[in-house]
Parts: sequence; C-alpha cells; structure tokens
Amino acid sequence: MNKEVTKAPEELTTAEAKAELKRLAKEIARHDKLYHQQDAPEISDAEYDALVRRNKEIEALFPSLKRTDSPSARVGAEPAAGFAKVQHLHPMLSLDNAFDREDVADFIGRIKRFLGRKDDGEIELNVEPKIDGLSASLRYDDGELAIGATRGDGTVGEDITANLRHVAGIPHKLKDAHPPKLIEIRGEVYFPHDAFFALNKERENAGEPLFANPRNAAAGSVRQLDPNITRSRPLRFFAYAMGAVEGWRNEPKLHSEAMEQLRKWGFAVNPETRAASTLDQALEFYDAMAKKRADLNYDIDGVVYKVNDLALQNRLGFVGRAPRWAVAHKFPAEQAVTTLKDIAIQVGRTGALTPVAKLEPITVGGVVVQNATLHNEDEIARKDIRIGDKVIVQRAGDVIPQIVGVVDADRKGRGKKYEFPTECPICKSAALREEGVAVRRCTGGLVCPAQAKERLRHFVSRGAFDIEGLGYKHIESFYEDGLVKSPADIFRLHRRRSDLMEREGWGESSVANLLNAIEARRTIGLDRFIYALGIPQVGEATAKLLARHYHTLQDWRGAMLAAAKDRESAEYLDLNNIDQIGESVAGDILDFFAEKHNLKVLEDLADELTVEEVRAPRASGSPVAGKTVVFTGALAKMTRDEAKARAEALGAKVASSVSKKTDYVIVGEDAGSKAAKAQELGVKTLSEDEWLELIGG
Repeated sequence: MNKEVTKAPEELTTAEAKAELKRLAKEIARHDKLYHQQDAPEISDAEYDALVRRNKEIEALFPSLKRTDSPSARVGAEPAAGFAKVQHLHPMLSLDNAFDREDVADFIGRIKRFLGRKDDGEIELNVEPKIDGLSASLRYDDGELAIGATRGDGTVGEDITANLRHVAGIPHKLKDAHPPKLIEIRGEVYFPHDAFFALNKERENAGEPLFANPRNAAAGSVRQLDPNITRSRPLRFFAYAMGAVEGWRNEPKLHSEAMEQLRKWGFAVNPETRAASTLDQALEFYDAMAKKRADLNYDIDGVVYKVNDLALQNRLGFVGRAPRWAVAHKFPAEQAVTTLKDIAIQVGRTGALTPVAKLEPITVGGVVVQNATLHNEDEIARKDIRIGDKVIVQRAGDVIPQIVGVVDADRKGRGKKYEFPTECPICKSAALREEGVAVRRCTGGLVCPAQAKERLRHFVSRGAFDIEGLGYKHIESFYEDGLVKSPADIFRLHRRRSDLMEREGWGESSVANLLNAIEARRTIGLDRFIYALGIPQVGEATAKLLARHYHTLQDWRGAMLAAAKDRESAEYLDLNNIDQIGESVAGDILDFFAEKHNLKVLEDLADELTVEEVRAPRASGSPVAGKTVVFTGALAKMTRDEAKARAEALGAKVASSVSKKTDYVIVGEDAGSKAAKAQELGVKTLSEDEWLELIGG
C-alpha cells in the first residue's frame, strides 16, 4: 500500500478522491492477477484487504466517482468466475476467539451453564493447532470423493474438486469396505515450510517472482482453473472435522475417535492433536505449541479447543455464526510503537461518547494504522494515556486496533492528564454517565445532529437496508441541507430529483443510480428492518430472533406496544422468554417503543415500505416444525436453555405463556399454573420423556 497516502477518506477533496480511485483500481487489479492467475502475490492478505477497504470507503463518500473498472464491481480475478458454486450441507462456520486464560475459562463455564452442569466435573476437550491455511470441505458419496469446495461465505463455496484431487492427504477413495453413504470432511490446505522455501528457491533461480508467504501460495494454488497448476505445487491437507453424515453404521461418539477414523480412511490428521481433561492441560498444550511454533513445518496462529463428546457438541449447537462447543485460542497480537497525536471524541447513534486515538501512522500486522480505540474514560485513566505519549498499538486479525499501554510512563515532561468531556462536542448538551455504567452519553437525543446522522448511517448500512451509493458523507450533507431528516425521507428522495441534480458532483446518471438503489430496497425482510432501526443491543442476530418469533411487522409492533405499556403483561413475558433475550435487551427494545418519535418513524416507514414476513427455517421431517410449545416446571434431562434451543432448531416456536394457539405444553417437576391452564384450554401436555420421544431424543 502507498504509505505516503495518510489522509482519511473523508478528508479527501473530489480531485484527490478521483485520483486515488484510479490508482487503487490499477493497483488492486495488478494484485488480483498476481494472486489468482500467477500465484505470486507481492503483499499480505491484510495489506490487500486494506487497499480494498480504502477503495470502498472512498466510493461510499464519492459515489459519483465510482469507476467502470472499480474493484468493488468484481469478485476476485477472472479465474474465480470459472468455478461453480457449491452449497455446503452443513454450514462452515467461524470460531469465536479467546486471547487469555480467562477467555478459555469463560468458554468452558458457558458450556457448563448451558448444559446445566452444577458439579465441578471437567469437560473433556480435544485440542489441536490452528493451521493458517485455506479451509476446504470434501464430500464423499459411497466412499468416493465427489465434491471439494472452498469455505466461501460459510454457506456457499467454490467447486475446486479437480484441484483438491492433487493435494496430498486427501484420499480419492475411503479405505473402508462399508463407508458412509454420504459424508463431509472439513480440513485445511497448507504449504509445508520446507516445500515452500524450496519452491521459492527454484523460482528465484528461474528468474520468476517469489510467493509472499505459504498461506497465500496455498490459497492461490487451489483456486486455479487449470488443475495442472495445483498438481505442480507440493500442497498438503490436514483433516480436522466431519460435517454432514448419512448412512454410517458405526458413527464415533468422540471427536478423538472421529479423528482416528479419518486416519484409517487415509486422511492426514495433525499429529499434535490430543485430548485435554482439564483447563490446565488445555493451556499447557497452548503454551507448548507457542514454543514449538517456530519449529513446525507449517504455519499456525493459535490452537483450537473442541468439546470431545460429539453428543454434547450436538446438544450445544450454535449461537450466531459460531459453535458453542469450540473456540480458537489465538497467539498474541502483533504490536508496534507510535506517537499519540490527539484524542478525538465520536458520538454514536445511542449518544455514547467514544474516545478514539489519533496516531502517527504505523504499520501493524501488514496494515497502516492511524486510529485506535481507547474504549472509554476509565480505560484512559487506568492506563494514564496522554496526548504526546509513545504508545503500544496492538492489532489482532480483524479486531479494531487498540492502545495497550504507554512507553516510559515515568518520564518527565509528559503532557497533562486527559480530561474526558462532560458535554457533547457536537450539540453541547450535557454528557452524563449513569452509576455503574462505563459509557458517558449525550443527553441531546435526536436534537443532537451526530446521533441523528449516525442513526441514518446505520439505517443504510450493509446489514440493514444496504443502499449502495448512500455513504456517510452524503447522509451528512443531505441531513444538513434538510433533504433527509428521518429514515422515511430516504424513500421520498425521488420527489427531490431536481434538488439532487443541482448538487455539486451529481449528474443525471449518479442521481438515477442512487434513486434506483433506493427503490430496490422498498421491500425488505423483517429481520433487516428491525436491525436497521438501531435499537441498542439489537444486532443482526437478535433482530433475526425477533423476526422469527413474531413473523410480521404488525405482530411484532403490536406485541412491543402492549409490552411497553404493561411490563407484567403476557407480551412482556413472551419477549423476555425468547432465547438470548433477557431483561436488559427487552428493556432497550421497549424503551424504543416508549418514545413517540420512534413510533412516528415506524409509521412513516410503513407508508413507504413492504416489510416481508420471516419464518424460522423448518428442520426437514421435524414433527414439531411450526408448532408452538411451552415449557413449565423443572426439567431433569436438560436445562431450560437447551430445551428451548433444541425446540427452535427443530422449527418450533417457544412461548412463555399458554393460550389456545399453544400446541404442546411440556410439563416438568413442580409444574404450576401453566399446566393447569393447558388442561383448562384442552392443550396437549407431554412429560419430558414424551417430549424427547416425540423429537427423537
């Protein structure tokens, strides 16, 4: 990346932005060709991603300058378009990260709480190195390799079967007289260090460009349209898990047994993989791998802990896009030292005042860092961070850079202690901090332009309405000029076409593109609609939970109004009973509905939009798909959280109160009024054992 370019995108003039977009288009296209076609990348993944992010940020601020050869208009380089798409039978999800002993202890603690383990018994883990390579999924039909695919977005990957047939450690046929009818095997393609360096030596002698690192070389080698290129590369594969399975006589009960079976079938399995009976044993393995890391013949960036019992894995399931039963314990982040030039205060859509460190640009982990989070005023005071200090900047993967500490904090001549503002820097309203809360908030509400603009910015963001071409800079200028004051105003911009045409930098084509992008979002799913409202604590995952529970905007809005009016009502209890929504989240949702301004926003949007109904995905063949169930009393064989999670995974709707719409009431020990209510209404009741028999255990 051009280190001389230090201006933030929002600081660029129109001429500077146009020139940089031209430079970025050319530079990214060159790196795409080096990576995808020639397998000889010159920069790291992080540096490449930084180029792409900068291009997108500038385009969002200057949509009229978007080029016809823009990198954001294409996916990868030409070879990527030649691969067919593959739907994974089971999603290839990401792992949550842990960074210290406390994080790992919390991971184990969450498992015990979910399973209702009240004793001090240990959860046996399977521990293994986290290979820094390219994830791949292999499907075998009747023992024969049928399909090999990249992870892709976790749901759909690219078909690279012909290439994976040339990777060592991947058998073409399972060594088994009675293989499963169908099975998915997951693993990592990597470049051994000795082979990588030998290959680079050969290329150097031949005058060919060198590969940047083993991971990039491995990724580029398997994503080739010509399998002969892959065959010429000494790639290896470590299998680390099984996905979907059908028609297998002797399924293993432990993950370690599954790994042994993979070895017997002919897969390479990492020889460092082992079991850990205690937290201390798992952490000892982590420490050992950290010391051994430099001596291994492949790259690792941490270790992975998995619950060894496969039945427990099945019970634990997933939360969001990560399994509850596994975590990645990452090695320490990369760090660098630079100067803290200033501390800026940003005001978010909920009024939170967030301090941001303005830094002398420094490269950390292959990315140029100019800003870092300082979290809150307590963090600044605890670390005694002052403007002018030399500070340690840390970056781990995609985590926002942060200040870990001050270099030579005892030196003389430091600046004065930083005083956190007690008023909003934007609207000058008082900034108050509630007792027991770390965040200080502006009290200006929507009177504060920063909050209003941030809410609009969130409304059009990727996970929400995702309106292309309506970046923050345009939201800001439209707001200040009175074109857009509320979300519904965005969908009324077609009435202001002439005003848009008169604006600097806007022509007939750019105005048409923006209005077409807005029109394309007049129909939206309920989950994205809820997320777009910017309710505190309601992220994408929580919005999906709400949408799947209430199905329609009308039903959700009606239930929330009733719950906001009476927080002892059945509607409130029902909201509070949704898995992963407790009193705190429910309180924020109902506070949103208690404000007249927010209700006006909902009414205005309802006039402009079609909000589509959302239904929970139904498990194939599930006897309770679409049914409403209520649990009452103490369950003996699972916790209430697990019971609810399993029911919802099977397509059932879990409610907290009994009504005529209830299909089943599952009655545990010491059941109370709900069981009596079920009998009164003629609703079918089931014992815990009968429920488990109904859903297949």
